Amino acid sequence: MLHPIPPGTRDVLPDEMLELRRIQSALLDVFAEYSYREVRTPTLEYADSLELGDRRSADAAYRFFDDRGELLALRTDMTIPIARLVAGRLGGVEPPHRLCYLANAYRAVTPQRGELREFGQAGIELIGGAGPDATAEVIEVLSRALTAVGLDRAVIGLGNAGLWAGLLVDCGASRETAERSSELLVRHDLVGVEAVLREAAELEDAHVEALIEVIGLRGGGEVLDRAATFGGDRFTSALGRLRTTSAAVADREIGHKVQIDLGMLRDIGYYSGATIEVYDPTVGEIIGGGGRYDDLMGKFGVNLPAAGFTLYIERIHKAQIQQGVSGV
Repeated sequence: MLHPIPPGTRDVLPDEMLELRRIQSALLDVFAEYSYREVRTPTLEYADSLELGDRRSADAAYRFFDDRGELLALRTDMTIPIARLVAGRLGGVEPPHRLCYLANAYRAVTPQRGELREFGQAGIELIGGAGPDATAEVIEVLSRALTAVGLDRAVIGLGNAGLWAGLLVDCGASRETAERSSELLVRHDLVGVEAVLREAAELEDAHVEALIEVIGLRGGGEVLDRAATFGGDRFTSALGRLRTTSAAVADREIGHKVQIDLGMLRDIGYYSGATIEVYDPTVGEIIGGGGRYDDLMGKFGVNLPAAGFTLYIERIHKAQIQQGVSGV
């Protein structure tokens, strides 16, 4: 008799488990080569810690009360728990802190869409590393990690969290329009974004055309040159930071193609600068992401700049299978 398991969860049989372990080992080996040391945090966190780190992520958490009436939550990612760990346990250690992890995370999603409620993550956090050079280091480690798991066709998208917000402010968009369009842009629904912008009475047609063109720009340095003709002070400032980061990345030997993506907007609220997403042509999902979160540590009482990335283990495995490299 087959006993069901909750939607959005899965059993892993021996052969697949072996392949997943190979992925995990390959990633941890790369992290170690760059002097990132592995840490582990509890699966359970106090709910207010997650809320302190990012309200949006906390809203997707599974919560429950323990026997003392304390509100607990299953972690939704590893960045917030590691930020808490560094602030509370490594205060006497000279930064930067190069930390890595391999863990499961949990989110309340819609399983009918094929999303997992429980999923594996592997990634790094560079806490105390400031500026474009630190971001470039994170991207270099990411590129090496993708090579280690055989995904040489993967593309690393590079954006900036301030681009879209800055452009909307410069164009005079209302808060409601900004929120509605941002929710759609996170999902890469450019058609929906355009519809919302055209419905907004406060935007001129020329501004709508500019907004739509900007979020469709992807490529190399020519993208930055083209985008420089749009927006006002806020957008220009964010674009300048992205240009500096792109130059720092270009100075490193990064094997994977790094593509500037002006339409990137991540669904995690703590990103405050450069953002990263990883795409693979054989799967229809983002297989990893990250960026700078220079303000997050301050919420836990330690003012340190930070950046990192996470890779989704099951999605990497899916991409390997599609490309016939699952034995890597």
